[in-house]
Formats: sequence, C-alpha cells, structure tokens
Amino acid sequence: MPLDKAKEIVTSIKQGNIQPVYFLMGEEAYYIDAISDFIEKSVLSEEEKGFNQMVLYGRDVSIDDIMSHAKRYPMMAERQVIIVKEAQDLSRTIENLVPYVDNPQPTTVLVFCYKYKTLDKRKKLSKTIAKKGVLFESKKLYENQVPDWIRRVLAGRGYTITPKAAQMLVEFLGNDLGKINNELEKLQLILKPGEQITPHIIEENIGISKDFNNFELQNAIGEKNIKKAFAIVQYFAQNPKSNPMVMTVALLYSFFSKLLKYHALSNKGEAARALGVSPYFIKDYQVAARNYPMKKVSAVIASIRDIDMKSKGVGVANISQGDLLKELLVAIFN
Repeated sequence: MPLDKAKEIVTSIKQGNIQPVYFLMGEEAYYIDAISDFIEKSVLSEEEKGFNQMVLYGRDVSIDDIMSHAKRYPMMAERQVIIVKEAQDLSRTIENLVPYVDNPQPTTVLVFCYKYKTLDKRKKLSKTIAKKGVLFESKKLYENQVPDWIRRVLAGRGYTITPKAAQMLVEFLGNDLGKINNELEKLQLILKPGEQITPHIIEENIGISKDFNNFELQNAIGEKNIKKAFAIVQYFAQNPKSNPMVMTVALLYSFFSKLLKYHALSNKGEAARALGVSPYFIKDYQVAARNYPMKKVSAVIASIRDIDMKSKGVGVANISQGDLLKELLVAIFN
C-alpha cells in the first residue's frame, strides 16, 4: 500500500539514510506531495537552505539544466537539495537522465515529482533509479480502500472514526486523498486529542448530511424502507448540486452488483474479502439479500442502467433528476 511505502521512505530519511535520487511518480498526487514536502522541510537546516535548496519546475528547465545544478557542490553544508516539481512536463526527454542517475553526485539529494504519469519500467531509467535511489509509485486507491486509509491516517494522529463517518467522507469526496486529508486536518483543529469522529461531527463541520446522503439511500433501499428512500430522493431533488445524480446511480449500481456477487457466494464467510468491503458493512448485504432475490437484483441492475441512459438524455428529454430517481425507486420496490 502506498501509505506503508511512504512511511518507510520518511522513516529512512529520519534515520539519516538519505538517497541521492528520489523519483516520485503516479496517479495519486497526495503521497508525492507529502514525501517531497517532508524532504523540503527536514533534510537541511533553515541556515543551510538559503544556498543549498532549490525548487525547479519541469516546464522551465531541461534535463541538462537539472543535471548541471545537481553536479555542483553544496556551500557550507553536507549536502544540497534540488526538487523538480511538475517533472511530468519533461516526459519526452526524461530518459536523458540515465547518465546522472547511474553516477549521482553523493552530496546532492535530487527529487522528482512526476505526477499523473509513470516511467516505462522496461526502459533503463526506472531500473537505474531503483538501483541507485528510490523509485516510488503513488497509485490511486480504490474507493473501497479509502475508509481503511482514513482510519489508519487518523490512528497515526491519535484519533478514531466510526465506519459510517468514514464512508460519508468517501461518498462526498471520492478517493481524492488530498481533499480528504484537508478535511481531516480541519477537524483536528476543533477536536480534542483522542476524540472519535462521528457522523454528527462530519455533518456539523463539513456540511455532509448524516441522514440525507447516498449511503443512507443505499441502506434505505437495502432495508426496503420505502418512506425513507423517497424522503432522501426528495431531498436530492431539492439539492441537486450537492447530490449529483451520476454519483447516486454509480453507488447504487456498485451496491447491487456486489449484492449479485454476494448471492452467488458459496461461502458467505468470505463475503467481505470477495466484495472488497469492510466486514462492518456485510450486514447491509445480508439484509438486502433477504429483500432482493438474485433474479430481482438482476432486474434492478437493468433498471439502474436504463435510468443512467435517461439521465444522459438518451431516448427522453427534459426529465428532472428528482423524477428519474423516483422512477428508479418505483422500479426497485415493485
């Protein structure tokens, strides 16, 4: 998991095991920023940074420029730090870095922030970096992995969070770890050390309704609580910007697809792992499985696809989000 690898890199630097090259790449910008920020703040003292720390941007420099800076010696310090941000702008010529990485200046710490792209692992540069420095790939987490990430991050800071509160954050912010971390940091400013983050705290301080959200709609549908489901959909219709239909449809499609898989499992004890969900939420699938036989689940999935097409204007025109969601509920509950 990227969190474990990132912690390993930071711990190694804290212990004084500093590598000459750090190449931080991948789709998830959060870890790339976290590691490069740590290096920028901690490798040199404040007195040393003036002459020995440099931040470059990929769009403004060439590989030759970077190598030239990297080869110079530090001034009145043990080492210098060079951080190349937006290094993905150098993707066309990045392989030209091979000669330097193969024989790096030992007194230079050269950091590349190569966001939203990765090196071709078949080529020489990635293999050379892996031998001579640190090659870190920051992969996007799947949404079902994010609640556990939230729990682990908070545990490292001395806080806990309820499963429902974590799920609310994921539903609202998706798998954007940067946005989630920003919200967690805001909460830490108002929470007492060791306090548990609850749905009520999320609602009061982040503005996500604990009663009217996609997670609660999913539960209401799973429980066949018709009154509650229609109340939530009515709330969505009145607040369409805060509750985009594309998110609702995607969540319900995911839920019923997993419910179909749950029905097909011969060993229900393996359900959490097979479905890729927290064991805490398996009871939701147990309840829904009793309310929706496998044949009905297949029909619901077909209805969700139909509503998704209609929401995109296929075959119909000028139907409101609220009316489409109500039509979907009628199809699900009939």
